[in-house]
Amino acid sequence: MLSLTIRRAAASDAERLTSLVQGSGAYRGVYAAMVSGYRVTADYVARHRVFVAVDAADRLLGFYSLVLEPPELDLAFVADEAQGTGVGRLLVEHMLQQAGEAGLTEVRVVSHPPAERFYRRLGAERVGTVAPSPPKVAWERPELRFTLA
Repeated sequence: MLSLTIRRAAASDAERLTSLVQGSGAYRGVYAAMVSGYRVTADYVARHRVFVAVDAADRLLGFYSLVLEPPELDLAFVADEAQGTGVGRLLVEHMLQQAGEAGLTEVRVVSHPPAERFYRRLGAERVGTVAPSPPKVAWERPELRFTLA
């Protein structure tokens, strides 16, 4: 397990977050259109609960964005080189803690299809599918829900 810190994102992190999204190996090939041109802006960081995982050298290992109304995990990315090290699990656990502190009882996740198993391993249940929304998203996506105790 890497040594990491999870902290609230700052506006100055927006460019690094955008680079992580656009460089994600999970969005190559058929999925590339989804992140093509996508930007995480300073305004987005200011409006939502965005948290970053960084190592001791302040390298970005991953991040997530929790939208409170309606409750949804909007973005969740782990750097390719940090996948499989527990960063994603720690970020999701942190997100669920934040959701609980905000008084939420559930959090919706519209999952990238290859990430569905990851979310289900962490306790999300599949509640349906979300239809394609061309031209960016030409495939169905699993709709999942985390229920908070």
